[in-house]
Amino acid sequence: MFTIHMGIPEMKAFWDELKTKKDSGKATKTEQDEYKKIGKALALLANDPRHPGLNSHNIPSLTARYGERVWESYLENNTPSAGRIFWVYGPNQGDITIIAIEPHPNDKKGIAYKKITLSSMEESIKKENEQKDDKREDKKKARKEKKK
Repeated sequence: MFTIHMGIPEMKAFWDELKTKKDSGKATKTEQDEYKKIGKALALLANDPRHPGLNSHNIPSLTARYGERVWESYLENNTPSAGRIFWVYGPNQGDITIIAIEPHPNDKKGIAYKKITLSSMEESIKKENEQKDDKREDKKKARKEKKK
C-alpha cells in the first residue's frame, strides 16, 4: 500500500480547495463528480499502481522534463478529454506524489505534454521521512550495541 501525497503548490491547492468545497456542501455537481472520480483513482493507485483500470504507463517526455520517472494513469476513459493523473514514486519508498491532473493530451507528436504544469514533491515530507529513517538507524545501532 502506498501513501499518496499531493505535489506542491498546484496539486495541493487544487485538492484542498476541492475537498473543502465538497466537505462544506458548496461543491457543484461537476466538482462532486470530479472529487468522486479522483478519489476512486487515488484509492486504486494507493493499493496497486498497476491496477488494470488505471492503465498506468510511463511518459518519457515528462520523465525527461521532471527528472524522475513520470507515470500517467486513467482518471476516466471513453469520454472526450478524459482526465489523466500524472504521478511519480516518492519522495520516499512507499510514497506516490500526484504532480498533475489534466485532460488527456490528444496529440500524436507529444507536444501537448509540454503544456502540462507539474507540481513538485513536498520537501517537508522528504525531510520528515529522512528523519524517521535516521531514527530507525539509530535504534538499530543501539540494539547492536546492547547485544555486544
